[in-house]
Amino acid sequence: MSTPHTTQAYPEPTIIPRAEHGISRAQISPGALKVLYRLKDAGFAAYLVGGGVRDLLLGREPKDFDIATNAHPDEVRALFRNSRLIGRRFRLAHVRFGRDVIEVATFRAPHDGADDVDCAELSDDGRILRDNVYGTFEQDAWRRDFTINALYYDIRNFSVVDHTNAMADIKAGLLRLIGDPQVRYREDPVRMLRAVRFAAKLGFRIETSSEAPILEMSSLLSDIAPARLFDEVLKLLHGGVALETFELLRHYGLFRPLFPLTEEALTHEEQGYPLTFIARALENTDRRIAENKPVTPAFLFAALLWEPVRRRLAELISDGIPEIPALQMAAAEVTSEQVRHIAIPKRFSLPMREIWTLQPRFAQRQPKRVARLLAHPRFRAAYDFYCLRAEVGEADPELATWWTQLQETDASGQQALLQQTQPSPSTRKRRRRPRKRKPSSDA
Repeated sequence: MSTPHTTQAYPEPTIIPRAEHGISRAQISPGALKVLYRLKDAGFAAYLVGGGVRDLLLGREPKDFDIATNAHPDEVRALFRNSRLIGRRFRLAHVRFGRDVIEVATFRAPHDGADDVDCAELSDDGRILRDNVYGTFEQDAWRRDFTINALYYDIRNFSVVDHTNAMADIKAGLLRLIGDPQVRYREDPVRMLRAVRFAAKLGFRIETSSEAPILEMSSLLSDIAPARLFDEVLKLLHGGVALETFELLRHYGLFRPLFPLTEEALTHEEQGYPLTFIARALENTDRRIAENKPVTPAFLFAALLWEPVRRRLAELISDGIPEIPALQMAAAEVTSEQVRHIAIPKRFSLPMREIWTLQPRFAQRQPKRVARLLAHPRFRAAYDFYCLRAEVGEADPELATWWTQLQETDASGQQALLQQTQPSPSTRKRRRRPRKRKPSSDA
């Protein structure tokens, strides 16, 4: 760990007393309160910080609660037996209370003056590679990403501490980077994705000077580890505002570095397709999240990558390859290319490919094949996917209706539906028995 040698004068923060803000301890998780009070009682500074404070001030329910302190990670670990230290690039502690995990970070400082590469390291182009330079309360506030994430709730007197004029930005609905936007985006290009995520989630407008560099610097995302981008994409598209987020990503040129094959396919739009298909999939995801229904990344990635698969499938079929092998080849090729940009774990990529390869089987309505498809563990996701295709005219809507009716009726009704799809005995072609050849007269 390291402490910077240089110091900087910061303006005095604004203190918002308890009577002038709406945050109550009753809104904070019991686990977070335990961590705050134990740190305070041990003589350390302890503040609720970031998105939890922001969301409480906006009247929203926080997704999680993060804590900032002047205690170093090892000191936090010594205070909490139910904690563990994580991270190399950014060392911090996780304190666990059942399923509730409280993240505790030590105050950070700017990198200037930190000469220990084990604590602080920047790449040649200014990207943060390691970030364990510990500092003061003021330094921690001014090195955070956005002003609205630099608000601190003080457990000692229940006030809110505002170092960066964040309260004014909250009232104005503005998302503003702290510091020079170009420098901050270069330090961590993922901040551009975070800007879009917060803008969509909160309905805020990205402040002009924070917005301007994004279009120019979107290519920097190609330097981010694919595994980290997978986590970021889930936050972007599983936040309940996936459609708005998708539109903002495209607006700022951030979608192409994430899904280059899909962005290329979107340039060949015909009567709104495939854009309408992706929009329906994202709306469906948002609706399920709003209804507290489960969502899976496999389905979302299947929808986002379907058009590249479909286009490659058409090429392979035109080369004379049968549909099923061609679909398997197209799925493998598109997946292989996509994971170079966003790492998709096998627990999601394999179901994603199954959703694709099951699509032709919805046209096969022979009783045995229907029974096998219904029993497939990925049937429901593949069926939902087929219905989505039918909604936008890319699949047969009558077939989608038939499969819906099949699932909604009882056994006798299913039998009747299956009977409708079978040819009648009078129209079935009779098998011709091979004629017996008469013995040759020369025999």
